[in-house]
Amino acid sequence: MITLKPVKPIPGAIALGLTLLIWFVIPTPEGVQENAWQLLALFIGTIAAIIGKALPIGAISVIAISAVALTQVTHPGDATAALNDALSGFSNNLIWLIGISMIISVSLNKTGLGARIGYWLISLFGKRSLGIAYSLTFSELILAPVTPSNTARGGGIIHPIMKSIADSFDSQPDDPASSKKIGRFLALVNYNTNPITSAMFITATAPNPLIVNLIAEGLGAEFRLTWSAWAIAAIIPGLLSLLIMPLVIYFLVPPTIKKTPNAPLFAKQKMAELGKMSLPEIITAGVFILLLLMWAEVPDLLFGLQINAATAAFIGLSILLITGVLTWDDALSHKSAWDTVMWFSALIMMATFLGKLGLVKWLALTVSHGIDELSLGWILSMLILVLIYVYTHYFFASTTAHITAMFGAFLAAGVALGAPPMLLALTLAFSSSLMMSLTHYATGTAPIIFGSNYATLGEWWRVGFVMSVVNLAIWFYVGGLWWKVLGYW
Repeated sequence: MITLKPVKPIPGAIALGLTLLIWFVIPTPEGVQENAWQLLALFIGTIAAIIGKALPIGAISVIAISAVALTQVTHPGDATAALNDALSGFSNNLIWLIGISMIISVSLNKTGLGARIGYWLISLFGKRSLGIAYSLTFSELILAPVTPSNTARGGGIIHPIMKSIADSFDSQPDDPASSKKIGRFLALVNYNTNPITSAMFITATAPNPLIVNLIAEGLGAEFRLTWSAWAIAAIIPGLLSLLIMPLVIYFLVPPTIKKTPNAPLFAKQKMAELGKMSLPEIITAGVFILLLLMWAEVPDLLFGLQINAATAAFIGLSILLITGVLTWDDALSHKSAWDTVMWFSALIMMATFLGKLGLVKWLALTVSHGIDELSLGWILSMLILVLIYVYTHYFFASTTAHITAMFGAFLAAGVALGAPPMLLALTLAFSSSLMMSLTHYATGTAPIIFGSNYATLGEWWRVGFVMSVVNLAIWFYVGGLWWKVLGYW
């Protein structure tokens, strides 16, 4: 017998109610086209459904695409053009960059290469609890450029390694005295690494290409960030955050076990269980190195051969399929990759047309006018915008929903207030990942690591808030100076 899993009635009703309220009840503001206001109604309803988890995000995206095509809000009176508009997101190459890269990252777990990297670093630097923390941190950094799912990276690869180490010191969850030995500290480091590495590469988390698209839509095509431009901008503040973060957490929730002389031996035993590096691991490592070279535009520098980042991802997947490291069944079974392609296309489509129809500009002018009345100057005005943008993430369980709802309007508002466009764009872009430190529901990695019960809710939120302040300070001041040196603003 088939069990029905329909839309959740309360969040579904709220999403529908908001859509109808904006569409039929709230009058269209002066200076806004009626169809733009109607598209906003569909957009707000979609975001509300995502926040309330009325259905899986992919299913919500199908409904959103259907609604845009049916109502013809992007092309009134032309059903075919409206359908083409609704499906236009699928032609965005950034969507395919993330989807294909997510499939490629399956090889890290399948071959054991991800675990080998983690245990290798612990065998080198694991004689102290801080050394283990830095080993986990830089293991994730190594994996970040080729693992677009921050959940898979932090929760699926690094977290099991972290739990194995905690178990080896008899530091168990659900027991405050036991977890304080080392498990609590490592779990919080494990999680707070994730927002920082997610900020460092376009391919480190799924929403980053959405941000690239929103920046280009808001500022013009000449401001479209390449993979290498993003990575260069992030490298200095990112490395500084990664170096400081374990020390901050060590101070806030110090482990009772400070020295861990047996950890390198434990790691070596785990590596021995993995055996010698297998041919699939070697091929996977080779593909990842090739991807990094292509994404860093090395073929263009050496041979004048330009390779689009999405093309590079397809090449990498092709090699893994040809060599048999991954099978087509592996690719088909990666539901989250195909799910990402679906929701990404819907949200990019709606955000794009909100911009084209002038709605984002109207929202930006409204926000900027309110701040401008305070007469604070562009620096303080920009800081207020960034802080509002970051700390409203307490109300979001999805970084994608948050970015889609607020990024474009806040970018335009900041520019209207006089902030240098690229400084503001980069600050908002990197903050979109850094804000994930705040809560135990901020991104997909959070419930996995929080759910292992090494840290209490209070400890998680306290550490998350402190790290948000530290990270924002680093990226705002050190990052801003670095971007000035690079000539980005």
